[in-house]
Amino acid sequence: MKILMVDVDGVLVHGRPTDGLPLFTYLERDLNLASSLLQQEFFRPYWIGIVTGQEPIEPRLTEVLDRIAPHLTAQKLLDYWFENDSRLDRQLLADLARLKDEGTLLYLATNQEHRRAAYLRDVLELGALFDGIFYSAALGARKPESDFFRLVTDGVGVAPHEIGFIDDAEENIAAAMQFGWKALHWTPASALADAIAAFTQNVQATRL
Repeated sequence: MKILMVDVDGVLVHGRPTDGLPLFTYLERDLNLASSLLQQEFFRPYWIGIVTGQEPIEPRLTEVLDRIAPHLTAQKLLDYWFENDSRLDRQLLADLARLKDEGTLLYLATNQEHRRAAYLRDVLELGALFDGIFYSAALGARKPESDFFRLVTDGVGVAPHEIGFIDDAEENIAAAMQFGWKALHWTPASALADAIAAFTQNVQATRL
């Protein structure tokens, strides 16, 4: 395995930095906006287009907030969103750093819009560890679509079987494996050493 692709949310990042709760747990208390209303008016109708790069997030979010929460600006909500979805798995990051020292290239492979992708790379400083980030808004395709895996594979220039992948969504794992990646479903009990061992066994079995 030359390359390891790592998902972000549910693998590297786990909700609020203070307690790990979902990022919008206290949205109504903190910003006087019900999360159910935000889901209904923003995420359900517009998120797929935003997360696949068909439109930027700010204009659409501004338009929605003007209707449902005129006391809020898009920037204030984005700041709240990103800051409350930033609890990093430090043990996994340390394990990944050791793997990189051994010669494996590391990339993020994630469904993100442009603003949060930049936040992950620059503010959370994941760009210091990872060799690059492949994300849906830049690619124009999202997991589990086959185009996502094709574009990422083309981007790193290796054969699919030389790519390992960890993700917390089983549908993404199934799609990656169908494309030829070595993939492992990541759970709270997972450890990177177990994933690498599974990938190695998979490669050895393929060669027999």
